[in-house]
Parts: sequence; C-alpha cells; structure tokens
Amino acid sequence: MRVAGITGTNGKTTTAFLLREILESAGVRCGLLGTVKQVVGGVEEEVERTTPEAVDLQGTFRRMLDGGDSACAMEVSSHALALHRADAIEFGVALFTNLTQDHLDFHADMEDYFAAKRLLFEMGPRTAIVNVDDPYGQRLAEEFECVTFSAGGAEADLMASEVGLSAHGAEFMVLPGPGERARAYWPMGGSIRVKTRLPGAFNVENALGAFAAALALGVEPDLVALGLERATAPPGRFESIDEGQGFAVLVDYAHTPDSLVNVLRAAGEMTEGRVLAVFGAGGDRDRGKRPQMGRAGAEGADLTIVTSDNPRSEDPEAIVAEVAAGAGGGAVETEVDRRAAIALALARAEPGDTVVIAGKGHEQGQEFEDGRKVPFDDREVAREELRRLLDGERDPAAPS
Repeated sequence: MRVAGITGTNGKTTTAFLLREILESAGVRCGLLGTVKQVVGGVEEEVERTTPEAVDLQGTFRRMLDGGDSACAMEVSSHALALHRADAIEFGVALFTNLTQDHLDFHADMEDYFAAKRLLFEMGPRTAIVNVDDPYGQRLAEEFECVTFSAGGAEADLMASEVGLSAHGAEFMVLPGPGERARAYWPMGGSIRVKTRLPGAFNVENALGAFAAALALGVEPDLVALGLERATAPPGRFESIDEGQGFAVLVDYAHTPDSLVNVLRAAGEMTEGRVLAVFGAGGDRDRGKRPQMGRAGAEGADLTIVTSDNPRSEDPEAIVAEVAAGAGGGAVETEVDRRAAIALALARAEPGDTVVIAGKGHEQGQEFEDGRKVPFDDREVAREELRRLLDGERDPAAPS
C-alpha cells in the first residue's frame, strides 16, 4: 500500500483530505488517518488521536488493504514520531507543511519540536516533499534529498504563480522550477491551471503540497488538477455558516498564533467590512503561545473577543487573561463563556463583516477539569445563535 505521511504544525488535515480526494478522483482507493476522522475501506470511523498507537495503526493498515484501499493519506503528529508510533512504516511520500509554535508542553523547545518532525524524513521515504516557504522546510531541503514546493515566490521544484483569491476559493498556475530535478519530476514541461474551492493563501500552500504528493504517487498532472477542483475542505476548516444573515461567519480549527494570523488575513482579504474574531487557548497545553494568540487576534481583527477553548484542569478566567494580555492596546473584549462570546460577536456584526470563530473547528465537545467533556460544536452553536438573532430581528414584539 502506498502511504503518504504528512507532518507539520498547520495544514496537515487539509493536505491529507485533498490528497485523498485527488487519488479517489483518479480511481485510486485511498484510506485516511487524521485529526477529524479516519476512512478505512470507504467507511468513515471516529478517531481518538491524530496518529493511532503503533499496533492499532498497523492493524488499521491491514483493514484498509482488506477493504480494497491501495493507498493511505495520513497525518503524522510530532507526538507520534517522538513516541515511535510511526516506526517501520515504508512511506511512499513524506510531506512537510510548516513549523510554528505549538506543543511546547510536550517538546522542550522549538528545536526539539523540529527534531521530532525531522524523524519522518530520517525514515527514508521514497519521496520527501517540503515547503520551502517555511524556514524549517528550507533546513530539511538542505539536509535531505527533497522535492521542494513554494506558493510564496521561493525558487522550488514546484511553484504556484498568478494566484487569484476569492471568497469561493483560489485559482493559480502550477509550474516546474528551473532545476534538473524539477524537470525530472515534471516531464510534461509547461504549466497547468488549478482551481480549488478552498479560499485563503494558506490553502494554496496546502493544495500545492497535495499536488506534489499526488504526482509522486503516480497521478497524472491533469488528473491532479481535476481532483483538486472537485475537492472540498475538511469539516471545521474555514467552514462557512450561513443562516441567511447579512455577514459572513467562518469556523476554523486555527489554534496556533501562525494559523490564526493566516485565517484572519484570509478573512480580511474577502471582507468589505470588519473582521471580528472569537477564540481562546487550551488549558494544560503550551502556555507560551497564549499571549501570541492574543497579539495575532488584535493585529488581524477589528474586534477580538477572547473566550474559553478547552480549559481542562486550569482556571478558564486565568487562561483568558493570559491570552488577552498579549493583545496590547487592541480592541479586545473577554467573555469566558464560549457560547456567550459567539453570541456577542454575532450580535456585534454588521452587514459586510466577517466573524471568525477559531480554535475548535470540527471538535464536538469542550473539555473541563476531571476529564469532564460537555457537548459543544462551534458550527452548531453559531447556527443556533444566528437563528436566535435573526428571529429576534424578524419579531416586531422582541425587546430591543
């Protein structure tokens, strides 16, 4: 079975989803392992962690083969690499997206975090693919024989140019770089136009990485482009919520400073009015990124409402205060209750604005102390609060 392992801080889920859809579109039955769900022999299954334990993982590969899968697109977390869950897999492709601050409650520092990601490339994949727009990707490209890609103007084996972004997706040209390796990887020469339904410059990077991985797995470029055009975003990734309101509402999993910057930038590029952001930070996790999250919100949104994420064993108010402290003098409010914070942002939004609800994405529960988990889905809560807001506007007897 051809296995593509995708690692990095941000973009793993979307890249894995895109790669699977490309392969399926090209007639290759492909399994999926990742944060949102796993697909085994065409059947969707729930997941407990991004990368399963080693024995469970190998058993799942067996079930994929028995179910008719001939390929697998999988996310490979730094935890899984450090704890040897992915050992002994013969990767056809190893792909690196980027590295930004996260998980420093588990890794000693950024170098330790990078060393864990690097393990995937030490395993000797048939094809290593790295994003050289990222400085850590540049380091990998210097250390290993890699196919490189760039959506940001760097010289690479595979590049995106003439990028056009809209609220409905992206369009760009894919062309080979000037080197011999690029010509060997792209024997057809010339370029090819790609359209995707995924908006945002960060999703151009994800699409280009999936494009490179699909080529490495033997899919023809025109079929790769067709698969990307058909593909949809994973649940909770820049997902639009529409109940007929006069402003946009987007739910995204962005839970690192860099991913929040990217999502807010993308929202701003497609917004005529203001950007309003609702987010928090998880408890019992990397505390160092909390003020950075606050700063990202203050700089990327016109109004930021800091709220709870998954507080776990920590005091929710203390976490909110740490995040808000990083915002400096920006327009920041705090509301510890996540539903109330979402309702507040929606009530503040005006026609032409965009509300970004970030941090939990596809997750369907909120985690508190003693392992208590309360059902909570940002998408459903947003829909409920939008309907309540719109019903109030339509009811002439409703209090002002």
